[in-house]
Amino acid sequence: MVATPIGNLADISERAIETLQSVEAILCEDTRVTAKLLMSRNISTPTRTLHDHNEQDRTPFLIEKLSAGARYAVVSDAGTPLVSDPGYRLVRAAIAAGIHVTAIPGPNAVVTALTLSGLPPLPFMFLGFPAPRSEARKTGFATLRAAEQAGVRSTLIWYEGPHRLVETLEDLITVFGPDREAAVGRELTKRFEEMVRGTLAEVLAHFQTTAPRGEITLLIGPSAEDDSGADDLDTHLREALESHSVKDAASLVAGIIKLPKRTVYARALELSKEMKS
Repeated sequence: MVATPIGNLADISERAIETLQSVEAILCEDTRVTAKLLMSRNISTPTRTLHDHNEQDRTPFLIEKLSAGARYAVVSDAGTPLVSDPGYRLVRAAIAAGIHVTAIPGPNAVVTALTLSGLPPLPFMFLGFPAPRSEARKTGFATLRAAEQAGVRSTLIWYEGPHRLVETLEDLITVFGPDREAAVGRELTKRFEEMVRGTLAEVLAHFQTTAPRGEITLLIGPSAEDDSGADDLDTHLREALESHSVKDAASLVAGIIKLPKRTVYARALELSKEMKS
């Protein structure tokens, strides 16, 4: 597994160059993208595609070749393979077959953005790309908010496309509130690198007036140490259960607390039984 630059071609390591020169073939997402990197370093190793649409079908053939002694390098279009990029199925199959797997570490947009964000670096949770549709996004965000209200505190990180960034920020505000600390890294390591920091509301306002472009990494800070979400949930549910059914109370409070209805309903059932006894 060979990490490649996330934008600045000068970021490739000597070990990565030596490895790409010495293997039988380079497995890459898009041969046209990887060709630019290889040309910049005069690397003539053959390339083969390995992407989300063919990895499952190609893996048995590659395992057979690796078992016979072939050596391959896996790269993504940018950054570290497997991190929201192909390679996982092949690595799992290689490990199961007893084939040696190693990695050449290097650039990664998640860690780069985290170090520049000014947000707490530990713990952090990388969540890939948010769902493309708003309702599914908000459901995913609400699940994370429920985890926070159960005590989980972590900086949260996503990749996002520039065309969806504003909508995603709006959905984050709906679930986490406008005052949550946030940062957006854009075009990291490239000429027009930008890191926008502030509250979610401030970051949204920036990108509402300045259209985002390029590769985007989105971060929000952990919930406040005095976050009283769990206590608030029980308080709201007890009040609602005084005059509503369990179902109606859960629906009402889910809209206030912004948690998944199933989570609120389960807690409402527990409280209802306690209140009756």
